[in-house]
Amino acid sequence: MIVIFGASGFIGTYLVDRLIKDGRSVLAADIDNMGKEYYEEKGISYVKTDITKKDDFKTLPADGVEAIIHLAAMQPANVSVANYDPSKYIEVNVSGTINVLEYCRKAKINKVIYASSHRNTQGLWRYGKPVREEDGRSIKYDGEYAMFSISESAAQDCVEHYREKYGLQGIVFRLPPVYGYGPHTEIFWHGKPIKTGFQIFVESAIAGKPIEVWGDCDQGRDIIYIKDVTEAFVQALKSSDAAGLYNITSGRAVTLREEVETIVKVFCRSNGESEIIYKPEKPNSLESFLYDNSKARKELDWSPRYSFADMLFDYKQEMESGEFSFLLEKRRRLLEQK
Repeated sequence: MIVIFGASGFIGTYLVDRLIKDGRSVLAADIDNMGKEYYEEKGISYVKTDITKKDDFKTLPADGVEAIIHLAAMQPANVSVANYDPSKYIEVNVSGTINVLEYCRKAKINKVIYASSHRNTQGLWRYGKPVREEDGRSIKYDGEYAMFSISESAAQDCVEHYREKYGLQGIVFRLPPVYGYGPHTEIFWHGKPIKTGFQIFVESAIAGKPIEVWGDCDQGRDIIYIKDVTEAFVQALKSSDAAGLYNITSGRAVTLREEVETIVKVFCRSNGESEIIYKPEKPNSLESFLYDNSKARKELDWSPRYSFADMLFDYKQEMESGEFSFLLEKRRRLLEQK
């Protein structure tokens, strides 16, 4: 059995689906009853678990667990101004991770895979220069991601501590923006709800409306598709040797120009193709970054399969099928808490 914390989040929902299709036994664990309803309807075992509460771990199995996948985290995209509390990042991301690791240690579960953001490398971002695992960290301490990055860095160090002290096979995935159907409608940005640029582009393309592109459209970001991420977890579960930090990234930068032009080609309907209007004089908030994924390729025998165009075609199919509409409803409820 594989226990997944944060199972009703974006990555968790896709990952549980992938593992079940692979014939794996999965126990989904998350903090809310919405996840419970979703998984019980699918016949998948679910345990309501708050990782900050030690007593909640008493309801989890102590035997027969092959591995833990730890996806539970507090992150800015889910936090409104009214709910911001820096101590919560430490409570959830650090203390919660220690509770997960203690569960592993006491239940003699040998493998844990922890998914984390790439944000704690922000000071290393140089256009066109890939960031490697051995390059370390460089946190931006004055941005909205500061407490998130501080707490996730500490959580990564806790995984490494348990690996060295207790022999736990601790694996940390560093993830850039993960694209996929579900979470890209609206997010909290500086604590206020906004519609994402990606969603604006897609909706405009579907409607055949003109799309304005601001700033330098030839700078890009290393992004990855959700189904490439789930395959990395599958490969890590198979490996008895993998350990430490891995960049789970596409290894290439998708420019803003490529992103918009591809969205228009994929999503425009018979009512006409959207006109793209470039306005380089207007600033945008796009941040450029690129990662070296050669370690994951070599040690996990993994490589990303989806180009940006492939991603969008698959995204469109997921959108039309409605299979993961649960994620949209969950996002809607989250934003209502503002």
